[in-house]
Amino acid sequence: MSDENNEVNQEEMADDWAAAMDEQTTSEADESEDDWAAAMEEQATTDDASAEDEWAAALSEQDTVDSGISEDDIESAPLEYLEDDSVPMDEDNPNLDVIMDIPVTIAMEVGSTEIAIRNLLQLNQGSVIELDRLAGEPLDVKVNGTLIAHGEVVMVNEKFGIRLTDVVSPSERIKKLR
Repeated sequence: MSDENNEVNQEEMADDWAAAMDEQTTSEADESEDDWAAAMEEQATTDDASAEDEWAAALSEQDTVDSGISEDDIESAPLEYLEDDSVPMDEDNPNLDVIMDIPVTIAMEVGSTEIAIRNLLQLNQGSVIELDRLAGEPLDVKVNGTLIAHGEVVMVNEKFGIRLTDVVSPSERIKKLR
């Protein structure tokens, strides 16, 4: 019998607890809505008044500045005229000597693929990523991200190298630069 009374008391306590929590949540929600409404109204009133004050001050300052300056007080700054001393470039035969010493990055691309970030984050040692290129296909040779040739991997003095099998013509490469 004491077990039954204990279960009934626990159920009544649980019901009382749930009712108290509901009452507290409802009153807090009403209070927070009232607080938000009051804060928003106060902000709107303050913003409108301060914005009008700022505009009025700026306009009166501008009127004061404008009325104190005459055209005689304004000095023009001296301007040096630039002359174009450059020589027009011959489009058929451009002078590339000026760029010959600029370093560039050359890269060999085996292949590529697109994967979701979710899958990228799941990669670990031993993971295999399928590329868009078949085994035995030539690699892309890119200079600063621009395709200039295709080639195959070779070994030269215990180092990897690439034998170019198909090169984009110089005129095509120059067209891609423009």
